[in-house]
Amino acid sequence: MDWTDLPLARATVDRASERRAQPGLVEGLLADDTTRVLLVHSGLVATLSAGDAVALDLLPPSAVLRPGLPAHGWLYLGADDATSYLALVLADRGAEIVDVEGFVLEAGADLVAGRQWSQLRRIGAVLGARDAGLATTALALAAWHETHPRCPRCGGLTDVVQAGWVRHCPADESDHYPRTDPAVIMAVVDDADRILLGHAVQWPENRFSTLAGYVEPGEGIEQAVRREVGEEVAVRIGEVSYRGSQPWPFPASLMLAFRARAVTTDITVDGVEITEARWFTRAELGAQVTAGEVLLPMRASIARVLIEEWFGAELPGT
Repeated sequence: MDWTDLPLARATVDRASERRAQPGLVEGLLADDTTRVLLVHSGLVATLSAGDAVALDLLPPSAVLRPGLPAHGWLYLGADDATSYLALVLADRGAEIVDVEGFVLEAGADLVAGRQWSQLRRIGAVLGARDAGLATTALALAAWHETHPRCPRCGGLTDVVQAGWVRHCPADESDHYPRTDPAVIMAVVDDADRILLGHAVQWPENRFSTLAGYVEPGEGIEQAVRREVGEEVAVRIGEVSYRGSQPWPFPASLMLAFRARAVTTDITVDGVEITEARWFTRAELGAQVTAGEVLLPMRASIARVLIEEWFGAELPGT
């Protein structure tokens, strides 16, 4: 298993963060038709398909710009050797250009209608590395802007600055930056080399995955692994080993993956987050996945990587 090549952690575009505060950056890039623009709409990204291949539908500025479209609604994603990349977030409402608290825009219904829109969690594993990185960054930034239009100190509306990477409060002069929430996700394995998978209350029937949860304030990540497993299934954990990490912009998580060794095996689910949990041998999991009796997480998720690392091979299903 190559932990350096996780589906949503394969970004190849240079973020070029030193350019974000450059005056006129976005305006200059919009005047350059070698720039490419990624469209984001309702948490989806614009894509093109050819057979089983999927790629981002990256457009030149001339195909996107509309009269009156303000420059501050754009996100600067970075650049590679030949191209700079921007994202534009399209609102759900109407066909007119609107400015919603300084960020989310609708640049004409024609940019939404007739275009293919895809969920990153479904296509992330089949996108190329460049496109996976661009889409992950754009969706994470868009989600942050949507939920953080106001200053957390004084409640005033903030202005978008530094090409979409900072929100500035003109009332108290404070700057606010995109947040990322650390979360632990763990393949819990017992002394018989079985894996523990759980079913969350909001999931479709027969969906099973590894346990996961957010790191709490003042808590180390290994402590979070032991606490989350104890809270959700009442299994005690001994050794914890780090495997890798991946951004998960739904809306703002950084998934930190672990292999955790169980020192007890009796299960008591909390009934709040987890409604069912089971130990699986490789033979049991392989047979039940093949028969459609167990549905695994999508291939873009680090949970799928953890499960297949333990299993030793790819399992059926997308």
